Amino acid sequence: MQFLNTVITGTGSYIPSRRIDNNQFTKQVFFDKDHSPIESTGEEVVRKFRDITGIAERRWVNEDQTTSHIASIAAQRAIESAGIDPEQIDQIIVAHNFGDVIQGTTQTDMLPSIASRVKHNLKIKNPECIPYDLIFGCPGWLQGIIQADSYIRTHNARCCLVIGAETLSRVVDTYDRDTMIFSDGAGAAILQGIESNKKQGILSHAMVNHSQEEAFYLYFGKSNHPESDPGTRYIKMDGRKVYEYAISQVPAAMKIALDRSEVQAKDIKKVLLHQANEKMDEAIVKRFYRLFGLRPVMSDVMPMNISELGNSSVATIPTLYDMIIKQQLNHHRIEKGDLLLFASVGAGMNINAIVYKQ
Repeated sequence: MQFLNTVITGTGSYIPSRRIDNNQFTKQVFFDKDHSPIESTGEEVVRKFRDITGIAERRWVNEDQTTSHIASIAAQRAIESAGIDPEQIDQIIVAHNFGDVIQGTTQTDMLPSIASRVKHNLKIKNPECIPYDLIFGCPGWLQGIIQADSYIRTHNARCCLVIGAETLSRVVDTYDRDTMIFSDGAGAAILQGIESNKKQGILSHAMVNHSQEEAFYLYFGKSNHPESDPGTRYIKMDGRKVYEYAISQVPAAMKIALDRSEVQAKDIKKVLLHQANEKMDEAIVKRFYRLFGLRPVMSDVMPMNISELGNSSVATIPTLYDMIIKQQLNHHRIEKGDLLLFASVGAGMNINAIVYKQ
């Protein structure tokens, strides 16, 4: 029996070289959402932030870089990794949330789309290579993978390029402590349809959305500074509600994906979770395994790079995956035949999960 499998045949990423250490925020004046000043010293604010999130530093792009620029770099590296002719690509799906934002502004630019800019930068001439953007919060890259899988399985595409790229440093409020969470980066993957007598690649997926009060746990709002211009807005979030939502809803979505795959939880080699908050991610994975009565060693099953790279939204999972594939992350390795579970949660609120056989 032959199966048409959707397989990741190449990966690439771009991690900015500009390091922003936590110590660079110790002199910053922060305000709460009610515009009242935070009385704690800068050192105490930074220490508490590190304890809660696990983030020690993050990467921000240089002044002359934009989302489409770093997306194109990651895409080129994925193409080279897959060893394909870019003219073979049927679809370019770019997940992001804010488009290109020029240094010194907070105005988003998505005309033309980021995907069209990437196709232009890659010099792809094929008119049947269709580029489009995907706005789905932090789970955007995984959603792009799910869509590419659907196109490949229905024979509407043979090869897809899926990119997650973000420059959140351009839309943060420097007077908000949450500024320290966000970072920049880009990750990409080439997916191809491969026929085999064994199942491999994407085995199953799950998608969940809650859009009542949950829809606005992440939003665009004015600065926390009391004298700020209300017409200029920045990325904002209710961190406590995001945390509570994620740890209660994400494990269930991961279980749905796993149940559909017929894979056993004990056989999962790695869980690649959106790098949002170290403690939150650990709580999600522990709760997931608890559903099956399992207690694995977290450091073995859950690779993390948030301490050095921060939260780059749609880029966290593809950059994490690329680092592991290229043996750039501690002791973590992924071998052929390994079973992986990808999962993410973010604005909307959206959740998705994928079971993947390497």
